[in-house]
Amino acid sequence: MDQEKNLSAGALEKDYKDAYEKEHYKAVYLANRVAELEDQVDDLTFKLNRIKNNPVWKASAPARKCMHFVIRQKDRLKNCGSIGGVIQKLKYKSWEKKAMTHYGTASFPTEEERKAQESVVFDRMVKISILVPLWNTPQDFLHEMIDSVQWQTYKNWELCLADGSDDAHAYVGQICQEYAAKDNRIVYHKLEKNEGIAGNTNECCKLATGEFIGLFDHDDILHPCALYEYVKVINEKNADYVYCDEATFKNGDINKMITMHFKPDYAIDNLRANNYICHFSVFSRELLDGTELFRSKFDGSQDHDMILRLTDRAKCIVHVPKLLYYWRSHAGSVAANIGAKPYAIESARGAVADHLRKHGFDHFTITSTRAFETIFKITYEIIGEPKISIVIANKDHVEDLRRCVSSIFEKSTWENYEIVIVENNSETKEIFAYYDELKNNPRIKIVTYKGEFNYSKINNLGVKEATGDYILLLNNDTQVITVNWMEELLMYAQRPDIGAVGGKLYYADKTIQHAGVVIGLGAHRTAGHVHHMQKRENLGYMGRLCYAQNMTAVTGACLMVKKSIYEKVGGLEESFAVSLNDVDFCLKLRRAGYLNVFTPFAELYHYESASRGLDDQGEKLERYNEESARFREKWKKELEAGDPYFNPNFSLDKPDFSLKV
Repeated sequence: MDQEKNLSAGALEKDYKDAYEKEHYKAVYLANRVAELEDQVDDLTFKLNRIKNNPVWKASAPARKCMHFVIRQKDRLKNCGSIGGVIQKLKYKSWEKKAMTHYGTASFPTEEERKAQESVVFDRMVKISILVPLWNTPQDFLHEMIDSVQWQTYKNWELCLADGSDDAHAYVGQICQEYAAKDNRIVYHKLEKNEGIAGNTNECCKLATGEFIGLFDHDDILHPCALYEYVKVINEKNADYVYCDEATFKNGDINKMITMHFKPDYAIDNLRANNYICHFSVFSRELLDGTELFRSKFDGSQDHDMILRLTDRAKCIVHVPKLLYYWRSHAGSVAANIGAKPYAIESARGAVADHLRKHGFDHFTITSTRAFETIFKITYEIIGEPKISIVIANKDHVEDLRRCVSSIFEKSTWENYEIVIVENNSETKEIFAYYDELKNNPRIKIVTYKGEFNYSKINNLGVKEATGDYILLLNNDTQVITVNWMEELLMYAQRPDIGAVGGKLYYADKTIQHAGVVIGLGAHRTAGHVHHMQKRENLGYMGRLCYAQNMTAVTGACLMVKKSIYEKVGGLEESFAVSLNDVDFCLKLRRAGYLNVFTPFAELYHYESASRGLDDQGEKLERYNEESARFREKWKKELEAGDPYFNPNFSLDKPDFSLKV
């Protein structure tokens, strides 16, 4: 008996030792790879700096600019396909410029519209206290800011001005007192000392008597209808936190817009990665009960911290999809250059970290992305080592499948996974010979689906046979690029509030095939891929190709979800045999209360339609039309409401965030 115990203990010790050695080897291997890559980066950085500091390099700058201009024109011609294409692009740019003017003073109310809005009596004529911290504000900026509040079509407001200006800018107080003497809705207070943005705004808040608080920068301008539109949604939707779209402008003219930011509705993952809500935030005073408005330790990104905290508390966050705030770009403003306030970057990172910790997250990292210093990549800790079941439907196409499976084995750093290949009526001897090769691999399971092609049924069978905690639906015509692709998907899929997570897919020419799905987009008004055909290096609309974000749907070509959730919502709808089953699945997840996420940090090639051809002719087109009609009927309410993550100012005819005509 003792001998058996000793043998058992010895076997157990050997298992532990083998497991330890395996993990140790993996850790050492990865550490060495990181060290090698860091050495390469250091070496390349040294060489690049040496080149940049070379006098010849500096002297040749004009010639290089000229050369790059020629190259850009050549690329444009290549991308557009012809001179006609270039002309079309130039027309598009011209149209965009006209659209910007349309959203400027041309959008201001006529006298008739102004009178109509001024005469409206809402059930709740809430008083909005607008807080403006002042500090050495230029005279013309100050006048334009105050005037834009006085020109509001909704009149029950209060303008609270706390002035931290120095003695050299005493005119700030004089101007404000002149306004206050003529309008008792303007409250001015001179501070004993400048407390910074956070401290000065908190002093403003002490002056406020309104039911709602609005945050307004001392050098910006409000659209005349801003408060009217806000009070309207407060009444109609019982909103307790409201924000709108915004634009940056230059040279003191709001028609000279640099950017127009048309935002999505409330999206927590977007907000954690990027303070997209920003201006013009108005919220119920009740949200401040027991908490500070701004916290000085996050000065520079105090608004991001505040928005994260108050939206956590809010019961009804409403986005008004209208351009109602004009953010002035000038030397020294963050709108012009984040470098003007470098401390804002660390403050923003700290604000997001504080928020994440309050939500129970530990051991995460927050790093700046290539889009902007305060647009972040958040890397969440993966809890445990759950098993991932990669489900791949396949019929023939041996080379596609071989490339896909090989890339998983060669590129992936995640160890605990299996591959379930669902064989679907293959006919070639080559594919069955390849199956015989794969059967020797303990990670791979091959199951057979019998019946006519039905993508949903095939994948549902694969999921039924899967033994993993997580399901990863993967097309057989994909190829892994990112080594930690499974980790990037899993870190979101493990969250209790997340349903589906999708990666970023490219065509063979490195243009984007998938970067999230918007419902209602495209000729059939069913669903479409945004940023479609953009280059891989493109930052996306307002940097949206550079951070993980909430989307209504992601593609089934690379989709991860908990197996328990997959089963809970009934898997893929089998009545959608070929098309729209993935979008339908994502909408079922949203209906069940889950969020869906697109992450650009899990990248794959997708040689789309290589397996089954295109749905643009004959029976395939007829079938697609039929499934599209059924999709529109099933999700009629959602389609009529519009995609919450795609601003209604954008055209549904194009995937590039073009404005409506």
